Amino acid sequence: MLENIDRFISEMSSLAWGLPLLILLIGGGLYLLIRVRFLPFLYIGHAINVLRGKYDNPNDDGEITHFQALTTALSATVGMGNISGVAVAITIGGPGAVFWMWVSAVIGMSTKFFTASLSVMYRGKDSNGQLQGGPMYFITEGLGKHWKPLAVFFSICGLVGALPVFNVNQLTQAFNDIILVPSGVTISFTSNLIVGFILVGITSVVILGGLSRISKTASKLVPAMVVLYFVMVLLILATNFENVPKYFSMIFTDAFSASFYKGDSFLGGVVGGLILLGIKRGAFSNEAGIGTAPMAHGAAKTKEPIREGLVAMLGPAIDTLIVCTLTALAILATGVWQSTEANGVSLTANAFEEGVPAIGKYALMLCVAVFSISSLFSYSYYGTKCMSFLFGAKHKEKYNYIYIVSIIIGATTSLSMMINLIDTFFALMAIPTMISTIILAPRVVKKAREYFSSLKKVN
Repeated sequence: MLENIDRFISEMSSLAWGLPLLILLIGGGLYLLIRVRFLPFLYIGHAINVLRGKYDNPNDDGEITHFQALTTALSATVGMGNISGVAVAITIGGPGAVFWMWVSAVIGMSTKFFTASLSVMYRGKDSNGQLQGGPMYFITEGLGKHWKPLAVFFSICGLVGALPVFNVNQLTQAFNDIILVPSGVTISFTSNLIVGFILVGITSVVILGGLSRISKTASKLVPAMVVLYFVMVLLILATNFENVPKYFSMIFTDAFSASFYKGDSFLGGVVGGLILLGIKRGAFSNEAGIGTAPMAHGAAKTKEPIREGLVAMLGPAIDTLIVCTLTALAILATGVWQSTEANGVSLTANAFEEGVPAIGKYALMLCVAVFSISSLFSYSYYGTKCMSFLFGAKHKEKYNYIYIVSIIIGATTSLSMMINLIDTFFALMAIPTMISTIILAPRVVKKAREYFSSLKKVN
């Protein structure tokens, strides 16, 4: 029976991530990029100043600072997508898959700029009268109440898409491979269940404290772990320096030859399949166009939507262009992607053990644990926002109990089922997010030009 469910979910994922979604995500993202004439990319320095708190005003509407909004969004995106998702992409598509993840990230920076700006431009009120942001609100507030079915569709998909089953599954696998198996412990349903209950305990303490506790925890954990991960990968690259130039160039050459591609063909050719693989894993990693991060950015304390859009742009740059590239180079330079049959987080663990034999895999375990657990906090917030929109704010906390049960499910089921389930609902969430963003794009462009003109006058 489980095999039939696994096969059904796999078919759903393949159908959802077909040509129409590819056109919507990449074509839509390119349209947004051209529509705004690359302007936001000229203000990356200004975005960093906003992030540092230079423009913070505690009296502005919202719940959290720009920095907390970005780290809350990053705590969801800098996670298993960067560590496990990259490994999955390389296993199937070889070095060339990384190039298409980069393309997805650059386009995703533009998409994030628009969606986060809209989340502040068109904040709505929940049933308790509190100000809220996110795709469901900019759909109803920006496009009008007759578009509400699209917002409802996004929220229903978000209830499933926000479940932490993939992150939990890969964290459990990492704990098994790095800690339990070397210690001689036999992996079983019971051992996975125990890991699941430990994660439930840690997660419950934070998520039941609401957005304030989530954002404060994320703002402390995420930057420290990104720095540790960065240092560890630099050590791996230093010990395998002679391999780095070869594999770095292969990221570009194999992006169009697909000589290592092992997946299903797409559009009649393996290159098409490789493009789709890179874009899918890129979207899973940075979530641009999916609609999750705008829910965090919509809670930022600001009166300037464009400021939050600029801050949100930094997300895909940090997430995919930096962290995913580090993971990819570690896997490629050590050669473990060709010398082992491992997949997902196990492949990354092999790279760390090969590159830094004494401490590598334990440092990775620490990073995996913090990245995964911090992502559990943010996704719970996204799920409660969807629950609140659908059923009223008084019911939103009920989602946390569904969420906690799903942690146990994620810890005790297969990787393929979990990754296909979340891929499917991420794809479905992208449909209302991208359609509404493209329709509302001219309003963001107008607002952006006004904001950038005011900056020039000040300077």
